[in-house]
Amino acid sequence: MRAIHRIAIAALLLPALLVGCSRDQDPSSRAEQQARAEVRAGVVTVSGDDSISQTLTWRVPAVQIPQDGDTRARKRADAALAVGNLYADGDSAIPLYLALAQRDPKNKAVQDGLRRALRALLAEGEEALTRADDEIDALRKAHEIATVARAVDGGDEAVQAFLARIDTADTLWELNREGEHALANAQYGERGGGALAKFREVLAIKPEQPRAMQGVAAVESALIRRAELAGEDGDFATAQRWLADAVKLRPKMTTVRDAGERIERMRSARIAQLRDAGIAALSQYNGLATARKRLADILLIAKPGDPIAAELRQRIDLAQHYGLYRPGQTFTDAMKNGGRGPQMVVVPHGAFRMGSADDDRAAADNEKPQRNIRFDRGFAMSATEVTVGEFRRFINATGRKTRAMRRGFSMAYDERSGNFARRSNVDWFSDYAGRLAGDDQPVLHISAKDADAYAKWLTEQTGKHYRLPSEAEFEYVLRAGGTGMWPWGDGAPPVGSGNFTGARDVSPNGTRRWSNAFNGYSDTYWGPAPVGHFKPNVWGLHDLSGNVGEWVADCWHDNYRRAPKDGAAWVNPGCRTRVIRGGSWASSPAQTRSAWRAPAGVDNTNARVGFRVVRDI
Repeated sequence: MRAIHRIAIAALLLPALLVGCSRDQDPSSRAEQQARAEVRAGVVTVSGDDSISQTLTWRVPAVQIPQDGDTRARKRADAALAVGNLYADGDSAIPLYLALAQRDPKNKAVQDGLRRALRALLAEGEEALTRADDEIDALRKAHEIATVARAVDGGDEAVQAFLARIDTADTLWELNREGEHALANAQYGERGGGALAKFREVLAIKPEQPRAMQGVAAVESALIRRAELAGEDGDFATAQRWLADAVKLRPKMTTVRDAGERIERMRSARIAQLRDAGIAALSQYNGLATARKRLADILLIAKPGDPIAAELRQRIDLAQHYGLYRPGQTFTDAMKNGGRGPQMVVVPHGAFRMGSADDDRAAADNEKPQRNIRFDRGFAMSATEVTVGEFRRFINATGRKTRAMRRGFSMAYDERSGNFARRSNVDWFSDYAGRLAGDDQPVLHISAKDADAYAKWLTEQTGKHYRLPSEAEFEYVLRAGGTGMWPWGDGAPPVGSGNFTGARDVSPNGTRRWSNAFNGYSDTYWGPAPVGHFKPNVWGLHDLSGNVGEWVADCWHDNYRRAPKDGAAWVNPGCRTRVIRGGSWASSPAQTRSAWRAPAGVDNTNARVGFRVVRDI
């Protein structure tokens, strides 16, 4: 320890200065240099609770040592050092060692004790510095220790190194403090300067310092919030500019990407809202101007080629010439309790020949006489059978107890016997074998009355008239302009055209095949497929033939004599038997024909029958 006795003597005579070490070249600002100069001079101006320190000096506490008490005093110093009492008062180790060194500068035991005390003091200071990045009291403690260390031996290399670390800690604290004040004043510095510059300066000195990294993350969060506020105001161009600034700060993190997705959802919701307002305007008197204004609003915020903008533009063009709807158009209706109804497809008006021709050898008498039906107005039909997920919304909203639930069973498929058998606790949420069905499966185990109740609920929810299709409407859409025996024409079904009984289909356990099936055909399903899985017909509707048979609105009649000529449902009050149309996954080829129809009791439920809905337009 170089010249420790000289330092010790000086410390008794002069106030110790606060720590600091000079640099030949200091790149910091003038204000920062001045602040550090004040620290070195033992003066720090307190401007707030987060200022580095109050004015600190350290004077060696008065020590009383009798003329013959050196040995006892050294033992007191050694004991104080052992318990970590280093400099607090006259009974602390360093003041005692310093007093002893003044009396006997050449005493090696005293010099050794003072050296050990200094090392303990620096260790305590280093521990304080480990917490000094974000604890002001720890940094102040380090300053206090620094004044004592300089008083003991300011020229010691370890003391000098500690003073240099104090200087760095001061710089980091002040930069972080300035950055945080700038952040609090919304001076983020995304274009230079501001909080970001301060935090980056910290990280240049001490990479990955947690406080500065948190500051950068806070700047990022602030820019994201600005973007979200711009999105909430519908200013998505500005929102994207803020996100572009934010993503530069922490490019490896997902926060900006997540925020971008939230803002895109805002954009989508806003566009959908404007689209809905435009469509609603088209049904009002002189609503074209309003619809065009909503389209202009969409174009201001939509990305180029946005499909919703294109859809509304097309609707406006069509409304000008054809009214609100067009053939082939798909839409969903908003529901009062939130969400939207099933996807509907507008069926074109037109005419067709209903029933079986006289030369159809597979025809039954109930499919005759063949007759001409004309629809003077189009209607909308759900693109698929009603799904389990869609039916669940109805059940949750109404609390309805279906027929199968009330009686506790339905008819489900049993693979071991290859037959349909009564099974307990099978209901609308069950699949064809009685297991839990997926939300994208067509709903099964539904009576005709359950299907009617669902359509009535849709009517109440949307304010539009939903119902089951008439038998004539169903066959009209199933044929879709065709005149063949089957919806696809004549012969075997094309690959991927539907869920039919194919000779190449095999049951799940591999033990069963269809005995009466389309030769060479396979759709890979034994049981219903998820709705919309197969190709739609030319009018955009799926699975009208195959997958599941479907309830229609008509009461059962043995033939078409005296049936309505306009295609409306043929209904008798209180009828107990309704019509099933379309065939199913377990129907023979003959039951898949376009003209096929079958009777079923209104309370029947089983694994082969579902339904879809029609909406008047």
